[in-house]
Order: sequence, then structure tokens, then C-alpha cells
Amino acid sequence: MAKGRMRYWKITSEELAGYAYDEKNLLNWEIKCIRAPEVEAHFIGVFMYRHGTAYDYESVKGICYFHNNIDRKELPTITSFLQEKFGGKEMEKGDRVFLKGSKEIFSSTDIASLAKDMESKFNTKAIISLEFEGITADALKAAGLPESKLLPIPT
Repeated sequence: MAKGRMRYWKITSEELAGYAYDEKNLLNWEIKCIRAPEVEAHFIGVFMYRHGTAYDYESVKGICYFHNNIDRKELPTITSFLQEKFGGKEMEKGDRVFLKGSKEIFSSTDIASLAKDMESKFNTKAIISLEFEGITADALKAAGLPESKLLPIPT
């Protein structure tokens, strides 16, 4: 089976904690923290790209988050919460906040733990997406990732 890019989505923190994938194959991850009622689209999205996130003309490494319909007065609390855990220099661009140089996490246990912490701290429900490269779907299935959550990426 060919090695390509594969995205898994709609994963809960409990499910993620049971996965045992090879961290070097995780390209990026996102935790979308949704606040009820879902129809109002209040959410915080925490994410990390292995090769950095575009910021103007540079690529910034570290944890980032974006927000939608979240009161601006709440942003310093979110930023402080993430900085206490991961460090990094705060940089803001539109509705995205970058923590440049923050600790990078790629393990299922670290990401699941952050998702659980975000849920309890910010009264949200976390939905996690993972994108892998250079690994087969069979290898990921063996690592515990269910085929039902696989969303193949066209090449």
C-alpha cells in the first residue's frame, strides 16, 4: 500500500489517548474547541504544523490558535493558558495567535491531554484532527486509528 498523506477527523480526546502512532509521521494536528450551542459557532482552534505556520512571509514554529465568535476580552486568558504550558513569544495576526518558539507536541497523549485541559478550562467540546505523511493506512490502523475516521487526501 502506498505511503501518502492521510487525515483523521472527529476524534475525541478519549479516543486519541488510545492511539500509538509513530510521532515522526504526524504532519499537523488541530483541536477544535466548540462552545455550546454549536449553531452560534463559538470556537477556539489550537493547532500545530510540523514545518511551521505561515505568518506574512515567514514560517513560524510553535503552537497557534484561532478564534471565532470569542470575546476579545477572553483572548489573554487563552494565550496565557497556552503559554504557561508551552512557552513561546506571542504574535497576533487577524484572528490567529502564534506562540513562536513554543514547545512542540506530537504524541497522542500530549495532544489528548491538551484537548481535555481546553475542554475543562474553556467550557468547550474538543474535536481533534490529525494529518499524517509517509505512512500507510494499514500502519495507522495497526496503531489504533479507525478506518471510519480516515479522510484520504487527494494527491
